[in-house]
Amino acid sequence: MQKPDSLIFDMDGTLWDAVDTYAASWNLVFEELGIDIVVEREQLGKMVGMEGKKVVGLIMPDFDDEKRQMIYNLVNEKRKAILPQRGGALYDGVKEGLQQLNEKYDLFILSNCAKGIIRLFIDWAGIDEHIKDELAHGVNFMPKSHNIKLLSDMHGLKKPVYIGDTEGDGQQSRLAGIPFVFVSYGFGQTADYDLKFDNFKSLTEYFMSL
Repeated sequence: MQKPDSLIFDMDGTLWDAVDTYAASWNLVFEELGIDIVVEREQLGKMVGMEGKKVVGLIMPDFDDEKRQMIYNLVNEKRKAILPQRGGALYDGVKEGLQQLNEKYDLFILSNCAKGIIRLFIDWAGIDEHIKDELAHGVNFMPKSHNIKLLSDMHGLKKPVYIGDTEGDGQQSRLAGIPFVFVSYGFGQTADYDLKFDNFKSLTEYFMSL
């Protein structure tokens, strides 16, 4: 691979695992509303990386779109309230790796999450000084391919790569016309990638060596 000028990271399954906190935000809202639905970690883990509209359809198949959206808005507000305290689990080597990588590359985070969640993650993880910018699906409700191009245009990126953990991440990278780097320790599987890493330390070492 040619040396990129920037690295764009997916968040969930790539930098951290916050599925337990995400599930809690759903379950707390369902409990408050008296709705007999319980979201399990295993169930939600399979949805990591999906756009919100698809997630709410899978979790609440019997509700109409208006009710789904109303509940999803409450879930996102609950998530923002509990995430700073509950947080998640950073994958091994992420914090140190981002610090090193920022010495050579501009670093970005682009995720299919709600608006505001990436910022809460950045603050919780203490990585603000290493991240140049971030963009969430909830800002404009556009697919990752569109937002990769948008981020590239905003910052004049010439040779970015996208780093993620799902087949969908790879597909969106292809649509955006940039290389895809797959991390196998996350939530998804794919055979379509330009590079694959089994841990964040080896990813860091590779890009620092270019």
